[in-house]
Amino acid sequence: MTSLDLLLSRFSTDALAEPAPAGAVLDSILSTAMRAPDHGKLRPWRYVIVQGDARAAVAQRVAASMKRLDPDVAQAKVEKRLSRFSTMPMTIVLGMHLRPEHKIPLIEQELAVGAAAMNILNALHATGFGGVWVSGDVTYDPELAAELGFPSPHKLAGFLFVGTPQAGAVVPPRRPVDGYVAQWTGAPVTFGADA
Repeated sequence: MTSLDLLLSRFSTDALAEPAPAGAVLDSILSTAMRAPDHGKLRPWRYVIVQGDARAAVAQRVAASMKRLDPDVAQAKVEKRLSRFSTMPMTIVLGMHLRPEHKIPLIEQELAVGAAAMNILNALHATGFGGVWVSGDVTYDPELAAELGFPSPHKLAGFLFVGTPQAGAVVPPRRPVDGYVAQWTGAPVTFGADA
């Protein structure tokens, strides 16, 4: 398989089982972040690895955040998040170590975090593992962010659920790119995907 084939075959899945990457393999996967585009070389990404018994503790923090943000949140939704955060082989908390005072605009710092996370997802796939990037309302809760080590002005960018894709994990079809590309010829463009 070529590198391009590898990228074209990557997909997100939360149908994950043990094992999760560990040791030198995990170090190599996380090191791909250091190759992400990063204007100003600020390296604004930070990662918190959650495994084992810590999964249930993080799940409880996420549930508390949900209830804090929406006191009327459906219990079924809370239970679903509790289950997911408690049972995934590994969760990587995606932190953004932001520097609002820096000349590099915050949006570029945040985009660098996203690019680094995508490198990690690609590296997971390249090493036989899988993952999915999840967010939701709790991602934007400053109290949860602080509890996980990211007090303001720092933030969360979401969570990567990581493990080994289960046999039979549904691979979605790859959409053709033509509806998302336009050739500029001097006038504003339109896209087929937006029709």
